[in-house]
Amino acid sequence: MKVNVINLDNKKAGDIELADEVFGLAPRADLLQRMVRYQLAARRAGTHKTKGVSEVSGTGQKPFKQKGTGRARQGQKRAPHQRGGAVVHGPVVRDHAHSLPKKVRKLALKTALSAKQAEGKLIIVDELKTKDVKTKVIAGKFKALGWDSTLIVDGAELDRNFALSARNLPRVDMLTSNGANVYDILRRDVLVLTKSAVESLEARLK
Repeated sequence: MKVNVINLDNKKAGDIELADEVFGLAPRADLLQRMVRYQLAARRAGTHKTKGVSEVSGTGQKPFKQKGTGRARQGQKRAPHQRGGAVVHGPVVRDHAHSLPKKVRKLALKTALSAKQAEGKLIIVDELKTKDVKTKVIAGKFKALGWDSTLIVDGAELDRNFALSARNLPRVDMLTSNGANVYDILRRDVLVLTKSAVESLEARLK
């Protein structure tokens, strides 16, 4: 499919042919859900923990004799029902990540790109470069373009001056083409790709 290419001044700078096998797939909400769940699970620290019977401070000695006291029998003071005792079936340090086939991950990324294209929220720009580090100038250009909640994806690396100018803007994220992922694409309203990003993504996903 052929789409227009613009510049930061919102003027047409040519057009580009997008590969249908990357940007023209049918929507698959199930794939996107699986991929987002996979990404968020991998981000979890998994460091929450409670102490078991073997870790609680205290003696393992029987608190009082078995018979003759009129009280219920007790084995140790570290038992879960005792004050200051252990926690039963509490969380332990673990990895929450789970596996997802590489083909599914690849297809999910292509589906996310296709979804943005189908919604009319995929914008292709010729390049994202600035001569000076001026956040106010970039913010004005973004406002004129209507880029409020935006993910910007460039080629192998971001232009330093542009990255410094835009990094403090709220609801604006920037990634290289290698870092493009389903979660970040879906969490922002508009997806902006440079021509070099399109080439890199098509080479990666075809």
